[in-house]
This record gives sequence, structure tokens and C-alpha cells, in this order.
Amino acid sequence: MRISINLSPQTLMSPDFKTHFDQMVKDESDGELLTFEITENLFLSEFDRLAEVLEHICSLGVELSIDDYGTGYSSLSRIRRLPVSELKIDQSFIKDMVDNKDDEAVVHSTIQLAHNLGLSVVAEGVETESALNLLGNLGCDVIQGYLISKPLPSDEFETLIKN
Repeated sequence: MRISINLSPQTLMSPDFKTHFDQMVKDESDGELLTFEITENLFLSEFDRLAEVLEHICSLGVELSIDDYGTGYSSLSRIRRLPVSELKIDQSFIKDMVDNKDDEAVVHSTIQLAHNLGLSVVAEGVETESALNLLGNLGCDVIQGYLISKPLPSDEFETLIKN
């Protein structure tokens, strides 16, 4: 099971981040079950330094995901230059897409774009079976949201996984 961790721009761009990261993740076997989620706003930071840090992270098996895609300032030219493996479509597009053709069009085109770039797609905030079915028809790879489960304490999470 992969574990996803949100990283703030301040954390990722901290001069000490690589040192602390290297102390915790020593090789690919340590990193292969981690995904770091970064927001599009991170692209406003020093891009060359960001790319160097992200390349280093990925060299140790950690995957990168762009979180809340569609709400920030992403540049497609920058996305394709980074070692990102996943886009997470923001829940603001998912919430009304069943009844809103514009949102459905945005979600559909984002899924196609991501797949054309070799990325997998996660839909955030999925709460209904109708949204799940539409996302399946649109080719979405993974969903997350209250339809699956609300946040749980660790013991309840273990029970959910076992069942």
C-alpha cells in the first residue's frame, strides 16, 4: 500500500530538506511505497532548484503527484519537465460534474491530457455512485473521497482494510 504525504512548498524548498530526506529514505526499497503530493503553486518557486530536488526524490523510488490540479498556476511545459507520475483533479471539478457538462468536459480533457503525458489520474472528492460511474466511463484511474471512506482513526482504518 502506498502512503501519500503532502509537502508544502516551504518544506520542499527548505535547504535542509534533502539532508533530512536522505536520512529517512536511503534507497529505492525505502522510497517505493511513498508518494509525495505537491501543489501547482510550487511551480512559482525556483524551478531549476525544484526540479533538482524532485529528481533526487524520484531517484530513490518516491513517486510525485500534483495535488489539487486545476486550481493553481501550473504550466504544462513545466509539468512535462518534472518527474511527476500522477495528477489529482481537484474536487471542485468532481463535485458537480454529473450535472454540469462544463465540469465534465474539464475532467474528461484533464484525464486525456494526463494519459497522453503518461500520467495516472486521481479524482479527489468522489462522494456518489453516479460520479464514480462517470469517472469510470471517462477513464479515471483512481478515486478518493467519502464514497470510499471518511477519515478514520488508525484502528478503524485497519478494520476497513481487512474487510
